Amino acid sequence: MKILHVVTLHTPDHAFGGPTRVAFNLSKVQRAHGDDARVMALGDGFPDGELPSEVEGVPVHLFQARHILPMFEVSGITSAGLLNTARRMMRGADLVHVHLMRDLVTLPAALLALATRTPLVVQTHGMIDPTEKKVAQLTDLLGVRKVLREADAVLHLTEMERVDVNAVAAPVPLTRTVRLVNGVRPQERKPAREPGRPPTVLYLARIQERKRPEDFVAAMPHVLARHPDARFVLAGPDTGALAGTLGLARQLGVAESLDHVGPLEHDEVLAADREADVYVLPAIEEPFPVSVLEAMSVGTPVVITRTCGQAPDVAGAGSGRVIDSRVGEDAANARKVADAILELLEPEAAEQAGKAAWELVNEQFTIEAVTATLRRTYEDVVRRRRG
Repeated sequence: MKILHVVTLHTPDHAFGGPTRVAFNLSKVQRAHGDDARVMALGDGFPDGELPSEVEGVPVHLFQARHILPMFEVSGITSAGLLNTARRMMRGADLVHVHLMRDLVTLPAALLALATRTPLVVQTHGMIDPTEKKVAQLTDLLGVRKVLREADAVLHLTEMERVDVNAVAAPVPLTRTVRLVNGVRPQERKPAREPGRPPTVLYLARIQERKRPEDFVAAMPHVLARHPDARFVLAGPDTGALAGTLGLARQLGVAESLDHVGPLEHDEVLAADREADVYVLPAIEEPFPVSVLEAMSVGTPVVITRTCGQAPDVAGAGSGRVIDSRVGEDAANARKVADAILELLEPEAAEQAGKAAWELVNEQFTIEAVTATLRRTYEDVVRRRRG
C-alpha cells in the first residue's frame, strides 16, 4: 500500500514533538511490513538549509518552511511547493494520513485529499478541540469541519478527544471515529538503581510554558532536602520557556543540581530514560505524550497530571504517580510533583512502579499493536471506497 503521511514540521531538534514522532514511528513499521510509507512536511532549522531526503530510514519530502504569519508560530508556516507536490503525490497514493492541526500545511493538504478523492485518514493528536479564539473558529468554518465530516476515518487518542472533535464538527455527528493510541517499540527493561548511586530525575519534552517545566524546577528544593545529591536533567528544545525556567532555578538556589542538556536525538532519548530514576511531565491538558511511553518502555516510572492522556492507564497499572496539578496553583503544584518524586525514589516503590511501567507498555502500547489497528482501519477505508 502506498501511504503518504502529512505532518506540519520536522526540525533537527525535534521541536514539533509528538505528531512528527508518531508519523515517523508509524512509517518505519509500515515500511518494515512492505508498505511504501513516506512523510511529507515542512523543514526548518537545518544547517545550510540542506533538507534531508530520508529520516530514520523513512523517505521524506521536506520543503523549506516559509514563515508568512509569524505571529501564529507553527500554525503560520507553509510552502507552495509542498502543496503543489502533495496534489501530485496524492494521485499516486492509495491513502493519505494527515496529522491534522489548524495550520497552513495539514489543513490544506487534507482539503487537497478530498478534492483529489484520495482516501483520507486524519489524526488530530489532541490539537482540534472547541475554542473561543476567533481565528481558530474561522479556520474551523473554512476547512476543519469539512475535513472532519468528509474524512474516511478520524483517529482519536482518548474518549475526551472523540468528544472534542465531534463538538468541532457539530451539528454533523462523526460516525467513522477510531481510537488509536500512540505506541513505541518494546525495549529491554533497565536494571534497578545501584545502591549508593545518586538519583536522577528527568524532564524530557519541549521547554514551553504549556508543559510547565517550572513546576519541575520548583519541586527541586523539596526533593533535595531528602536527597541532596540528586541530579535533575532538563532536556528538550527551547520553545519559549527556557530562560524563565533556568532563572527560577537560580532564584531557588538549585541551579547547581540542574543539568540543562538541550534537545536529544531519538537514541539519546532512550539513553536518558534509562539513566533516570523518575520521569516527570507536569503538563496540564496533555493529549497522549510519546515521551511518557518512551520512559515507561525502559521501566522508568513517571509523574504526570490527571489531565494527561495516559493518566487512567498509569493510575490503573501503578506505573507512576498521577497528581492533581491546577493552573494558578504553582506552589501547590510544585509540592505535589516533589511528593510524587520522593515516593518513587523509595526502593520498593521504584521497583514496583518500574516493573508496572515496562509491563504496561509491552501489553498495551507497542507500536506493532498500534499499527495493526491502523492497518485494519486503512483496509476498511480502501474497501469502502472501492465499494
